[in-house]
Amino acid sequence: MDHQSERLKYLRLLAREYPNVRAASSEIIHLQAILSLPKGTEHFMSDLHGEAEAFVHILNNASGAVREKVDIVLRDSLPSDECARMATLIYYPEEKLEELAEAAPNRAEWYRITLSRLIDICRLCASKYTRAKVRRALPRWNGDIINELLNKNNDIFNKRAYFDTVIASIVETDRAEDFIISMCNLIKRLVVDHLHIVGDIFDRGPRADIIMDMLMEHHSVDIQWGNHDVLWMGAATGSRTCIATVLSNSITYNNLEMIETGYGISLRPLSLFADEVYRNSDVTCFMPKAGTEGSDTPLDRTRAARMHKAIAIIQFKLEGQTIQRNPSFHMDDRLLLDKVDYEAGTVQLPSGVYPLRDCDFPTIDPADPYTLTPEETELMAQLKRSFLRSEKLQRHIRFLYSKGGLYKCFNGNLLFHGCVPMDENGEFLKFSFGGKELSGKALMDWCETVAREGYYARERTDERQFGKDFLWFLWCGRHSPSFGRDHIATFERRLVEDKSTWVEPKNAYYTYYNEDEVCVRILREFGLEGDHCHIVNGHVPVKTKDGESPLKAGGRLIVIDGGFSRAYQSTTGIAGYTLVYDSWGIHITAHEPFPGKRTAIEDNKDILSTSMAFDRSESRIRISETDNGKVLQQTINDLKDLLSAFRRGEIKEDNSDMD
Repeated sequence: MDHQSERLKYLRLLAREYPNVRAASSEIIHLQAILSLPKGTEHFMSDLHGEAEAFVHILNNASGAVREKVDIVLRDSLPSDECARMATLIYYPEEKLEELAEAAPNRAEWYRITLSRLIDICRLCASKYTRAKVRRALPRWNGDIINELLNKNNDIFNKRAYFDTVIASIVETDRAEDFIISMCNLIKRLVVDHLHIVGDIFDRGPRADIIMDMLMEHHSVDIQWGNHDVLWMGAATGSRTCIATVLSNSITYNNLEMIETGYGISLRPLSLFADEVYRNSDVTCFMPKAGTEGSDTPLDRTRAARMHKAIAIIQFKLEGQTIQRNPSFHMDDRLLLDKVDYEAGTVQLPSGVYPLRDCDFPTIDPADPYTLTPEETELMAQLKRSFLRSEKLQRHIRFLYSKGGLYKCFNGNLLFHGCVPMDENGEFLKFSFGGKELSGKALMDWCETVAREGYYARERTDERQFGKDFLWFLWCGRHSPSFGRDHIATFERRLVEDKSTWVEPKNAYYTYYNEDEVCVRILREFGLEGDHCHIVNGHVPVKTKDGESPLKAGGRLIVIDGGFSRAYQSTTGIAGYTLVYDSWGIHITAHEPFPGKRTAIEDNKDILSTSMAFDRSESRIRISETDNGKVLQQTINDLKDLLSAFRRGEIKEDNSDMD
């Protein structure tokens, strides 16, 4: 079939939705008007690492964008402290509402004034959208009334009394608080059109599960998988290697509440096993960074350390099995248990022989060090069942798969968590998998496909097994795109005193990403070209206190991992970066540590943030310049072709709806 015939076939299908000139013309008018609107605001966050309170606050304040809207509307009529209270009400309406209403001399009057102010703020936030899009964002039960209020115009004499009566009736019927909460949530939804999470939702912080719940409620979000995310994805597939690593990390950073309460995974089998096998073992090297949740007694810390040692030894064994099973990973030098001299208490590493801090390993057979004991095998079977049966965990991981990937191209920006692996010469590093030589974008696409097979391929197939193993490789494999290092030194950090062995050499990408030419080449590899195209990167914390800048290659690349996780803040000196890309350009914001939700609500304390615009547009960016705008323009072109086909008689109009 030739191109013209194919085109006509497509237009006939389009005519089913737009059956006549009137319908097609109306849609063209509508879409062309949309193209002239300002682009929606994109909000970028990275390396959340379970810090749920800080995440929720920055999500609520949209990196300062909400307070900016409050100030625009109210700064001429209210002092700064009143604006701060209004902003806090918008961030936390359920928690703040009663306090402010109670403090008002006249509660009904406070409701009336607050509703009016919120309507004005919401109207500003809604001004860049079509009325249809705003209507879709409205709550179901009171959306019609809010929609009326948003179209309030005090200059229209005939309706002034109407709007006043609507607000008075809301107060009179005791629905003011419900409407205030709805308006606050609508403002937050309208301020940010789309949210990007550039990896590492899990580990270190206490409640990644709460963050996942919030993301699942968000109206528009995408996620670029970080190495900590793919580790949890692997655990959810039933990979014993990933499960052991997840548990080892969780005990290290005292995240047992998330495991047991958040995901309903019982650690009792691990605790019983550890108490039995490691009761008389030295566990000094495996003490968690803090006491177990709710207690700091020596007994609790010792029990946690026993659990940590038990699962860490299992982890080292299972990692060895994974490496042996997959020679294409080229990680044989990370087979360390067979390099241990158990009598001398030393280990042979590539850089030399080092004494071990601990060599009391009752479950390791020196002649067969990577085989689990029957008791360890049964323990891992129990834990695997718990991970597979955790409905909440499985729901979260399915969401990661549906909304996520290793990278995303969006409105001229390339987003990924780790790196595009490079060699020492600055060329894309070549990997050999399954008889294929892969690098650059082709490597990233292949890795994502295999990661999906680890979860979705049929059980007991080679594709499923390799996919599960590959999720572990993405977590810590040599120069994997989400890890970006030569190796992970978990074994050395735990058991070798000499800190020179703890170094985890970075991929050459992290040297070359300072060069504009290299960044331009990476962007071009993913089909992006132009002065306003950028790479948005996470993964490696920016050491701001040492003078490091998040802007690389003259602003061509932006690293937005500035230490969201408290575990990193002593290194970075701040509490993370976020990025806002609105219709005026790109702004990067540096955040101070979050004072806590209670302080934020009671004292109206926002996160102290410093914003810097580094790619400001000369004119306001319109939807026509966005990815969605290009799609809309193509639809307009198709509809214009349909109009021509109607007028030439190639397709006959259906005017039955006009009878």
